Amino acid sequence: GDACGPAGSGPAAAQAREQPVLEPVLPAPAEEQNGTDGAKAPKVNCEERNTTGIDRFTLQILNVSQDLMEFLNPNSSDCTLVLFYTPWCRFSASLAPHFNSLPRAFPTLRFLALDASQHSSLSTRFGTVAVPNILLFQGAKPMARFNHTDRTLETLKDFIFNQTGIEAKSDVAVTEEDWEGPLPSVLTKGIDWLLLFSVLFLAGFVMYATIRTESIRWLIPGQEHEHQE
Repeated sequence: GDACGPAGSGPAAAQAREQPVLEPVLPAPAEEQNGTDGAKAPKVNCEERNTTGIDRFTLQILNVSQDLMEFLNPNSSDCTLVLFYTPWCRFSASLAPHFNSLPRAFPTLRFLALDASQHSSLSTRFGTVAVPNILLFQGAKPMARFNHTDRTLETLKDFIFNQTGIEAKSDVAVTEEDWEGPLPSVLTKGIDWLLLFSVLFLAGFVMYATIRTESIRWLIPGQEHEHQE
């Protein structure tokens, strides 16, 4: 598929692959692609936020010290679209300008994004083993997952409308500012320290096991005599 994965590595990611998140059932891709969904009642009844006094509608990116749960009110029925991404994934980068434009298209909804490699516990909790991963939350509960491989402003608007019944503003389009941020559309090169540590640990373990095996072989009666012959 058109995704980068896994979003993490090690036991956390393995657990996410073996134990999908036990949250409300997320719709299957076939259901999302059904063109008649728009005529049905909204699947998620979102409480639209009051936009009075808000001059700029933009995406908020969580840093490494911020917890997603602090931004989601479990006692509210308002809706938030959350993107799990990584700055080194080219599919996340190509999605960025389209996702950056969504807050202007749906000013009554909230939009958040977080680096899945920096929030591994959240990635595990919500079954994110590949990025980009887009989830629609109502309060603090995930209600639907965006499953299209064609990630454009139009498909994202259709997804939100089909789920919530909220119509997008018709005059919103992807602009040059959306390509600049806040979500980066340029790939970031970096070192996967967890992967590097895993490789070094594995190499060290193999070396230790080899040396240990040789030591045990010399202690076995008859092995030293056989070697001398």
